[in-house]
Amino acid sequence: RNDQVALDFRLYVLRNSKKISFLIIDLIKTLITLSKEHKETILPGMTHLQHAQPISFSYHMLAYTSMFKRDVERFESSYERNNYSPLGCAALAGTPHNIDREIVAKELGFKGVTQNCLDTVSDRDFALEILFNIATLMMHISRLSEELIIWSSYEFKFIIISDDYSTGSSIMPQKKNPDVPELLRGKTGRVYGNLISLLTIMKKRPSKVKVAKKIAKKVIKKSS
Repeated sequence: RNDQVALDFRLYVLRNSKKISFLIIDLIKTLITLSKEHKETILPGMTHLQHAQPISFSYHMLAYTSMFKRDVERFESSYERNNYSPLGCAALAGTPHNIDREIVAKELGFKGVTQNCLDTVSDRDFALEILFNIATLMMHISRLSEELIIWSSYEFKFIIISDDYSTGSSIMPQKKNPDVPELLRGKTGRVYGNLISLLTIMKKRPSKVKVAKKIAKKVIKKSS
C-alpha cells in the first residue's frame, strides 16, 4: 500500500533528523567548551588568507557554533512541518473503510494527519528538506575542515591535529596529513550530489512514482 510505504519512509526520515540534531548539539557543546578554554588565545582574523584583524580563537569557534545552531533550527523546523501521518490514504484517494486517521496518527507519535491523499502518497518534500539540511550542515563542516587543514599545515602551524585523526607519510617523515578533515571535506560533494539526484528523480514523479520511491530511500540512506 502506498500509504504504508510513505509512512515507513517518513518515519525513517523524521527519526534520523532527530538523531542528526542531537549530534549537532553535541558538536556545538564541544566548540563552546573549546572556546571557553581559549578566550585569551589570539588568532589573526583573515580575509583572502591574509592577516586582517586580530581576534581570539574563542571568537572564531563561536562563529561555527552560530552556523551549527542554525542547522539545528532547520532540522527542528523540518521535523515539525512534516510530522503528519499518511496512513489511511491507501493507494491515492483514501479508503471506504471507516477508520480514524487521527487516532492512528496519535498512537504513532504524529501531531496530525496529512490532508490530500494524492499528494501524500507521492510527496517526497520531507526527504528533499532533510537532504538540503544535511547538505547545508556538510557545507559548514567542510568550511571548518578546510580551516583545520590550513591551520595544521607547516606554513601556518596554528594547531596540531592528533595522531588519531591524521597519518604520516611513508616517504616524507616530516609530514603529518590531516586525513579526517580532508575526508569530511570530500564527502560533502557526495551529499550535494544526493540532493540533486532526488530533485532530478522527483521532477518525473507522475510517470515513475514507484521507481522514485525506491531510489529516494537509497539516496537518503547514503546521506544520513
